[in-house]
Order: sequence, then C-alpha cells, then structure tokens
Amino acid sequence: MKEGGPGTLARKQARLAWVFMAPTLVLLAAVGLWPLVQTVYLSFTETFTGSPEPPQWVGVANYAEMLSERQFWLAIRNTVVFTVVSVSLEFVLGLCFALLVHTHFKGRGLMRAAMLIPWALPTVVAARMWGWMFNDVFGVVNDLLVGKLGILSDPVAWTATPGFAMASVILVDVWKTTPFVALLLLAGLQLISGELYEAAEVDGASAWQRFVTITLPLLKPAILVALIFRTLDALRVFDVIWVMTRGQHGTESAATYTYRSLIEYNRLGYGSALSVAIFFLIALFVVFYVYTLRVDEER
Repeated sequence: MKEGGPGTLARKQARLAWVFMAPTLVLLAAVGLWPLVQTVYLSFTETFTGSPEPPQWVGVANYAEMLSERQFWLAIRNTVVFTVVSVSLEFVLGLCFALLVHTHFKGRGLMRAAMLIPWALPTVVAARMWGWMFNDVFGVVNDLLVGKLGILSDPVAWTATPGFAMASVILVDVWKTTPFVALLLLAGLQLISGELYEAAEVDGASAWQRFVTITLPLLKPAILVALIFRTLDALRVFDVIWVMTRGQHGTESAATYTYRSLIEYNRLGYGSALSVAIFFLIALFVVFYVYTLRVDEER
C-alpha cells in the first residue's frame, strides 16, 4: 500500500482518536475501575469499617456465607419480583402514553409536559410524598378507600404489611418512572415515517394491523433501550425502598441488604462480596442484551 493511502489515513485517525479519548479513559479508570478492583479484593477478606486491623485474607468464605444465607436469597427474590413487575407495567403504560401523545390533538404539548412531572421529581421526594399518602392514620389513600368510596372497612398499613408493602413500592416506582419509558418510546415513534402508515391504510390494513406490522417492528430498538435502562436501574433499586420501608415487611432488595451489611453491621468484606455478586448479575444481563442487539442487527 502506498504511503499516504487510505490505510495510512485510517491508522492516523485511529491514533488521534485514542489520544483524544485518553483523558476520559484515565478518568474512568480512576473513578470506576480502581474502586471495582478494590471491592473485589476486599470481598476476599474479613475486614470491618473503621477497624484499625488490616484486612485478613479469607478466600471465598464471604461468598460461601452469602450463598448459604436465607436473607440473601430473599433479597434476590424480592429484587427479581420488583424488577419483573415494575418494568413490565412501566413498559405497557409507557407504550400507551407514548402512542397517545404521539397523535395530534389539542393540548398535546401541555400533556407531554405534565406527563414528565413525576419523572422530574427526585426519587426521595416522591417516595416520602407517597409514604405520607399511604399512612394508615392520616393518609389520603385510606381516606379515599375507606371514608369516601367505602371499598375498605378499615384502614390498611400499606407500607407496613407484607405483600401490600411491596405492591406499594412497585406502584410508586411505576408512577415515577413510566414517563421516562414513554419518553424513550415516543422518540422511537417519531422516527417512523408517516408514509408507511398511509401506504398500509391505502392497502386496507386496520389500526391493529398497522400497529403490529409497522409500529412494533420499527419501534424494537427503542423498546430494547427502554427495557435495558429500566431493568438495570430496577436490579439495583435502593432509594424508593429505603425511604418507604427501610427494606422491611418483605421489601428487602439486594441493594438494601448490601447497605445493611456495609453500613449497619460494618462488615466491609462481606458487603463487598455482595456488591460483586450484584455487579456480575447486572453484567451478565448487559452481555445478554448486547448479544441480543448484535444478533438482531445481523439479521
């Protein structure tokens, strides 16, 4: 290949790209890679927060204890239940809202802005607000269901009753995060050409047929992005659960269980092992997602 040909230019551009990316890569390694390596190391040791004693190497003892702990598996189960139910509801409702605000009607802009209000609220504020609403003594939910509608005969301690507590947490998460899913799906809908719908309508396709044959297939990339973002976020849920229930009454998640081990019990080694387990759980899901995307693009 001659000097100065396309291959040489491509190599120069690649080297220049690495030069420009180097500061960012160094920063990412400093704030991300090094803490990860340190956490993995501590997961093989027995050490306590604030202890003057150096970490003692215990091998895989922390992982063995973790796998034998019933509370750990309950936290994993609760996390999976929370993730599956909340993400499923958010996807269905988000798709409905996206389809609704994608159509042309008077006041569409105001509705789009109002729809984003729950998502714009800080999670701690939203969780605290709903916690007061679910209060069994002066909460508006019990006042509505007992006093106004008469659906219930007695007030319910929604966030302090097993079963109801998890349902309450899921409801708050769905209320807050559905607008985010709707926003992602709406962006995907706006990329679909209207000419496709017009041609299908001329061919006699019904609204349902147009939705199944045009909207869903072309919206698949946006759907996958929305699902992966929400699933990864739900797998490490902490704030909404901690504010509303402190992880009690059947709502303990993997993140709150890890927090208790690290902060309340000061078990830095065991808590690090839990963090590594959660990290690899999420990493496996990301690999599966990336592989699914790659296979879909090759078809």
